[in-house]
Amino acid sequence: MLKSAFAAARDRQRLQQIVGVLIAYGVTNVVDKLGLRAIAPLARWRSPAVDVSRLSQPERVRRAIEALGPTFIKLGQILASRTDLLPPVWTDELSKLHSRVVPLPWEDMEPQLEAALGGHPEEIFVEFDRNPIASASIAQVYRARMPDGQDVVVKVLRPGLRRVIEADLRLLGHATSLVERQWPELSRYKPQEQLKQLATGIAGELDLMSEGTNCELLASIFPDSPDIVFPKIFWDRTNDQVLIQEYIEGIPPTDKARVRAAGLDPAALAQTITNAFLHMALVEGVFHADPHPGNLLALPGNRIAFLDFGLVGRLTERRRSQLLVLIGAMLKQDADGLVSVLLAWTGATNPDLTRLDTAAQSFVVRHSKKPLNIGLVLEDFMTMARENDLAMPTDLAILFKALITWDGLMRQLDPTFDLFAAAAPTVQRRMKARFSIGGMRRKIETLGSSMFGAATELPSLIHLMLVRLKQGKVTVEIEIKGIDKLTQGIERAAARVSIAIVVAAFAIQVAPRLVDLGTPFFAVVTALIAIFGIGWVLLLRQKRL
Repeated sequence: MLKSAFAAARDRQRLQQIVGVLIAYGVTNVVDKLGLRAIAPLARWRSPAVDVSRLSQPERVRRAIEALGPTFIKLGQILASRTDLLPPVWTDELSKLHSRVVPLPWEDMEPQLEAALGGHPEEIFVEFDRNPIASASIAQVYRARMPDGQDVVVKVLRPGLRRVIEADLRLLGHATSLVERQWPELSRYKPQEQLKQLATGIAGELDLMSEGTNCELLASIFPDSPDIVFPKIFWDRTNDQVLIQEYIEGIPPTDKARVRAAGLDPAALAQTITNAFLHMALVEGVFHADPHPGNLLALPGNRIAFLDFGLVGRLTERRRSQLLVLIGAMLKQDADGLVSVLLAWTGATNPDLTRLDTAAQSFVVRHSKKPLNIGLVLEDFMTMARENDLAMPTDLAILFKALITWDGLMRQLDPTFDLFAAAAPTVQRRMKARFSIGGMRRKIETLGSSMFGAATELPSLIHLMLVRLKQGKVTVEIEIKGIDKLTQGIERAAARVSIAIVVAAFAIQVAPRLVDLGTPFFAVVTALIAIFGIGWVLLLRQKRL
């Protein structure tokens, strides 16, 4: 079924690899549903190191995803955060996906680094360590020292990666189109939207120039905040294949022993990180969307350094306002407010309001005790959406994933941490700013600008309508509620009238002639036809058919 869609010969080898991995890990239902079984004889694969027959279906899928490489790993990580779409048995397993892989040997990376840097790394830097300090599915990271003595990290893409990822995205594009056509019941999972998010995220990670730009964008939000640190980007050697940035010496905030040995306060670190994240998300509308412990460093003076800016989330002003309303509804245990926000976010047109209201009331009861665990609250909120056949917008799914990760990290630093309590000052400031005289004036000015724009377009629209009227090209579409029932009623009335006319015509014109023939048989037939016709009309009237 699907193989005809993959017409490009350049992708067929990759398709065979994908099919081979799926079959090797026992994910044959996907192969069969997509009509790829015919490719199986051409597929080659190595047998997995584990006995897949002993694994559950989610485990098989997770291991197959890891074997398929970075594109599928990123897709799995996205789906792991979508508790509004997938049940816990799937999201828990997909959350085990990671991008850490065995480093490529120096012999494989050396040509890539030399081409990206425009010269051999050991000639450009006074010191260069050939052993990577980090390795992921998309890039490897090395330590180096600039001629001026500045310590830096050199992040370089793995060779041959772009070709494979581009092929994967094309193949997934065909697959999602087919899924939406062949299985409409899967549309709530929004495969095209998931693919778009995947493509956007990977594009950002494949362009290291973009990562450097994201770093400087977030750094510009904190020009006067000495407790928030971002690495300096060295643009003279940075391009889409390689990123050179300042090396920052620090302690992973989750290493409690080293944090305490350095005289740092875990609670103060947690508050600093929280303040920074909330300011990014709620105030500026742009935030670090991959806040795992490896992307943060604790520095002397309870300062925090942010690292790795391949994935950045963005929120519109409208979305930030909705988020404030949601947080307020949660803090006030307002079930109606939760339902209102959820419906606004998902764009649902025909929800079961009684069922949703009951779920919201139960949600409020479950989370009525303080302190609130925002990770559990958000996961429960997205579960409530899934159980009511509602899907969250992609931008909010990214934010919720980041918030859940932040909350888990903060609780490692401080087990008594309450993100809602920590967020209260920021939320209050934002709510005051939103409903202040200045804030309301800005809203009125925006509304006035919109109305003025509409008013300026009105003469043109009226002129266009008059021209169309003169040309006789105006089409009017009217939708009348219950039009089907009205049509059926008219049809039934017409049927009754038609039968009545036929019976009347028979009685007036045909019946007398049959009687005049003088045959009793025709007289009886005439009477029966008349009685049947009158009875049918009465029956139609009684049943309103």
